[in-house]
Amino acid sequence: MASRNQNRPPRSPSSKKEVVEGIPLDKRRRIGMGRTGGATNVERKPFGTVNRKLDVTATSDVGSCAEGSDCGNVEFTKEEVDALVNERLKMKKFDHKGNLELVSELNARLKVCIKWFQKRDESHVEEEGKLQIALDASEKKCTETEAEMKNKEETFSATISELRQDNACLKERLAKEESEKLDAIACHRKENEARIALEALQASLTKDLEKAQQDILAANQRAASVDDMYKRLQEYNLSLQQYNSKLHAELEVARESLKRVEKEKSTIVENHSTLRGRYSSLQDQLNLARTAQDEALNQKDTLANEVKCLRGELQQVREDRDRQVAQVQALTSDVVKYKESSGESCAKLEYHMEKTKSLEETCSSQREQISLLEHQLAAANEKLKMSDLSSIETRTEFEKQKRTVRELQERLAETENQLVEGEKLRKKLHNTILELKGNIRVFCRVRPVLPDDGAGSEPPVISYPTSTEALGRGIDVIQSAGQKYPFTFDKVFNHDASQQEVFVEISQLVQSALDGYKVCIFAYGQTGSGKTYTMMGRPEAAEQKGLIPRSLEQIFQTSQSLMAQGWKYKMQASMLEIYNETIRDLLSTNKSSSTENGAPGKQYTIKHDANGNTHVTDLTIVDVCRIEEISSLLRQAAQSRSVGKTQMNEQSSRSHFVFTLRISGVNEGTEQQVQGVLNLIDLAGSERLSRSGATGDRLKETQAINRSLSCLSDVIFSLAKKEDHVPFRNSKLTYLLQPCLGGDSKTLMFVNISPDPSSVGESLCSLRFAARVNACEIGIPRRQMLAQIPARPADSRLSYG
Repeated sequence: MASRNQNRPPRSPSSKKEVVEGIPLDKRRRIGMGRTGGATNVERKPFGTVNRKLDVTATSDVGSCAEGSDCGNVEFTKEEVDALVNERLKMKKFDHKGNLELVSELNARLKVCIKWFQKRDESHVEEEGKLQIALDASEKKCTETEAEMKNKEETFSATISELRQDNACLKERLAKEESEKLDAIACHRKENEARIALEALQASLTKDLEKAQQDILAANQRAASVDDMYKRLQEYNLSLQQYNSKLHAELEVARESLKRVEKEKSTIVENHSTLRGRYSSLQDQLNLARTAQDEALNQKDTLANEVKCLRGELQQVREDRDRQVAQVQALTSDVVKYKESSGESCAKLEYHMEKTKSLEETCSSQREQISLLEHQLAAANEKLKMSDLSSIETRTEFEKQKRTVRELQERLAETENQLVEGEKLRKKLHNTILELKGNIRVFCRVRPVLPDDGAGSEPPVISYPTSTEALGRGIDVIQSAGQKYPFTFDKVFNHDASQQEVFVEISQLVQSALDGYKVCIFAYGQTGSGKTYTMMGRPEAAEQKGLIPRSLEQIFQTSQSLMAQGWKYKMQASMLEIYNETIRDLLSTNKSSSTENGAPGKQYTIKHDANGNTHVTDLTIVDVCRIEEISSLLRQAAQSRSVGKTQMNEQSSRSHFVFTLRISGVNEGTEQQVQGVLNLIDLAGSERLSRSGATGDRLKETQAINRSLSCLSDVIFSLAKKEDHVPFRNSKLTYLLQPCLGGDSKTLMFVNISPDPSSVGESLCSLRFAARVNACEIGIPRRQMLAQIPARPADSRLSYG
């Protein structure tokens, strides 16, 4: 049942129902019986019964086939068709009617099967056309999508870069504002601390000032009290002096002895200025003295006794006076000290007042600064609020942009996957197109007419047909007798074709080398036909670069662009020449690589492995990463190549030049490896000895060149005839080109033609050889790639440039 379901085409439920309803039950049973080998037991029946059965069968078959929809809806499987084709009827010898019935039944089933095949074929053709249209549309859509995706990718990358710049600017602004905010907060904190310290200092100074003022007031009060006491004591002293003078006057009258007492009294009065507490006692004594004086006037006799008493009292007064003087002196010293302390307090007070004024000024300035800072802090808080709002908006915008970037990255990843799939499809279609064009393709190029050519007044020997079929592909060679020889190739370039136009036609073939195929491009033709110009050109002039520099530039540019898809490439270059059937290494620093001056040099051997890769032993292979490195290698090879002067060309290539670029690609994303080879070959000039005029060493070179080219023609003819044995080993050139000519490579040959009328014979030989090459059919080239990257040790990893 599994094989039956696999081979049966898909059916809709309606068609299945129509099939079941369109086929009679007895017919389905007969088809099943035919599939199992037909009727095994056939009973003999009367002729009438047989005739009736035949009529019924015929009418049922005709009726069923008359309805086109019913016959067309019958479906067959592969097993049913095989059983129907291979069915063998078991006929009886004399039962003609039964045999006829079986044959007619088989014919009816075969007709139904044939109609089903016809309709299936028509449906397949329609489906093929639809698929081709869909394929074209998908290719067009893929190219449009690729271009649109590239444009979108560029716009998205520009948008992402702008957003990144805006985000960086916003981050810088946010960091700057945060730093300013932190600085403002720190400054505000410092100012608050300074203000608190100043207020504390001001409070302490105010307290000190109040205390000093209280001390000054107390000192002033004490000084005022002392001054008042001093004034009172002076007044009292004056009154005592007056009273003592009166006493002296009265005592002089009374007694002379009283003089001494008066003197003592005057001295007591003078020294009694500082007395305080004895004032009342002195008044009592004075009263007693007055009473005593009165009594002395009345009683002179009692004076002596009273004098004695007065002397005693005087002694006591002296002692009191001394104590009062000491107290006055102490008070005076205290007053002096108080005056000094009051002076110091005044100085301190003035100093503190000045300091207070300065502090008040400082406080006022600090208040102004604090108010200014408070305004600035308010402004900073406003700015901070605005910056917070802007930062929130920026964060929301950043989140939106981040989501947008994430979506763009996802879309970019999807686009990259689509690009990878599109690249795979492009490679597949590209190589399919090249395979359809042919694996050995031949281009023809005619060089321009040079001043040295003898085509002055003679008619041109090269013409190009203008018909639609041969336009751009045909070339006609006209001999002097007027006979025309037409040739047709894959592409023909006239003498006006530029190097860029020629390279555009082979750029797809060069791309195949990066896709993992072996590609070979070689130039063939006589000396002076423009082979070296086609292959090398003039690298110093951008417009005149040949195929080799342009191919290498394309490979390096494409490999750099494929790095975005995960591809990394490693490239190795080698250059050699085949001179007189001897291989020379053009990149070797040892100049004795071949036989020179009778000294044997290094011998090189050509080897082919099982994968069709060609290796030359001891050949110099250089890792290259840039086009400048290959340009220097090409200049070195051009200096080392063998050239000589002949009658055909002033500087003729006397060897076959072979440039080989090995390409190894790795895609770690898809785990693929590809290995491609690009061979670019400039063959030596092919001409007859009579035309070249070579003698001596040039004669040997010409013979070796013609021999190798003859071997090349033998190989081409053997391939064209599909012979079992192809003589690749007859020449070093053919053995080196065996993978390219034997079917394991995509090969392109440029046949170069000279428009000189004297070179018509050589041109015809070259064109005939090229026509033979164009007629060759070789196998399909294989792409060298691995599905996965093989595991390799860490120390043996390749470095891809």
